[in-house]
Amino acid sequence: MIVSNFKDNFSKQSDVYLKHRPTYPDELFLYLSKLTDDHSLAWDCGTGNGQAAHGLTKYYKKIYATDASQKQIENAIQHGQIKYGVEPADRTTLSDQSVDLITVAIALHWFDHDSFYKEVRRVVKPGGIIAAWTYRLPTVTPEIDAVVQNFHDEVVDEHWQRENRLVSDGYKTIPFPFAELDHPAFIMSKNWSLDDLLGLVRSWSAVQRIINQTGENPVPILENELLEVWGNRETEREMVWKLILKIGRV
Repeated sequence: MIVSNFKDNFSKQSDVYLKHRPTYPDELFLYLSKLTDDHSLAWDCGTGNGQAAHGLTKYYKKIYATDASQKQIENAIQHGQIKYGVEPADRTTLSDQSVDLITVAIALHWFDHDSFYKEVRRVVKPGGIIAAWTYRLPTVTPEIDAVVQNFHDEVVDEHWQRENRLVSDGYKTIPFPFAELDHPAFIMSKNWSLDDLLGLVRSWSAVQRIINQTGENPVPILENELLEVWGNRETEREMVWKLILKIGRV
């Protein structure tokens, strides 16, 4: 069941999303697992391609992974410990007080926060944990970073939605009514070619919105500018993303 106000920004490019997104570090899931006494059930909400759900399988017996997008679920990573469901964030079939850990990877900014947090309080065990994270642009080299930042801030800026700007703000203004816990810093890193980076950009909702509304693809503009500072397009460069993380005890 999908709520009527669900903004489906990712179904069309769900296969691109799966291929061209960085992977979360195992150290993050290990750390989160140490915060819960029980490890029977984790709920990965807004699971997308199931990447975070898959990372939880080492530490929780069962993972229920939900997303309001049918296409995302159809392209999700399959695993024997993961059960997928097409459900909105604020209305799930989970039982009361059944969940040890709730994770929300790159999705909290899309939710209706009041109704989602009501559902969180219903399904999580007393003292359970909710962890939500996002990330902004990767860092590569100063020259490459400047080109990507300009594309993000200038070329596609007007097509970012209000929710996207919560990410740009580093989740500083997003409501999070739980007892926040201090935590270590976590990063993601991958060695990518130029085409890998361009694939990430193509998965941006703002880019897809431009294509849908105008029929024009802005990515070749970025590609031409990056070719001047990248070198051989097949050369792999290290991409580093800093995770922006909120952890709370319910």
